Amino acid sequence: MVLLGGHIVVQLFPSAITYLALIPARTIPFVWNLITAGYVEQSLHGVVASTLGLLFIGKLLEPIWGSREFLKFIFVVNFLTSVCVFITAITLYYLRTQENYLYMPLSVFHGILSRFLVGIKQIIPDEELPLLKIKVEWLPSLTLLFSIAVSFFTLESMRYLPTLIFGTYMSWIYLRYWQRKPEKNLKGDLSDDFSFSTFFPELCRPVIDPIASIFHQMLYGRTEASNEAQGYTLGGASLPGSDPIEASRRRERRARALEERLAVDWLATASSAEGA
Repeated sequence: MVLLGGHIVVQLFPSAITYLALIPARTIPFVWNLITAGYVEQSLHGVVASTLGLLFIGKLLEPIWGSREFLKFIFVVNFLTSVCVFITAITLYYLRTQENYLYMPLSVFHGILSRFLVGIKQIIPDEELPLLKIKVEWLPSLTLLFSIAVSFFTLESMRYLPTLIFGTYMSWIYLRYWQRKPEKNLKGDLSDDFSFSTFFPELCRPVIDPIASIFHQMLYGRTEASNEAQGYTLGGASLPGSDPIEASRRRERRARALEERLAVDWLATASSAEGA
């Protein structure tokens, strides 16, 4: 409803895009567009694609995360992505002195779909797409790779590419370090199979891991004392969430929850068809 409502408002009142979209030159004082820009689609096909993605992919994540955490994920990642896009636009303007970086209205929701793919990667990384025979864990990476390739053939890549790149990365940061696990009173997912290097081919990982470890220390930032107080294992042993057995158990539980959800949806659809 929010997507459809935002699209209708922009179509009926075109000037509203000035206040709702992210226009870097006007973000100050219109700071609220760091939030609103992520929920406004300017094109009809964007509304359709975003709505379908939200219904189908969101339907898999919401039962596992819970409605509150699902909405929190969308809001936090959307805001952080907008902040990163704003900084990128300002930086590009100073580097290239082209005013279109400052005045181009940026407002898309379909970038959230790439963020959902990161969630799917976390939950069922080893599942394969039936027709393509591609593991789910590669969907975020392939989506970014395809988007970057397309950007070489379009003049408006600024409208979507930064949103996809930062949206994917911010989603991973949120799920890796910040998402709360009420059942364990912990945050994040520090398992090896959800590390940053898993977004890249195995050949690249020896190069990426040392760099990623620097940012890991910055983002994780726990002291040895606080780790010991909360029962974390140190001295070369695995941190919470990084134990392979525990990670495997979590994946199995998530996969079962997902299968149960799909089974319920299938039964509901079959019942509706019989009733018709």
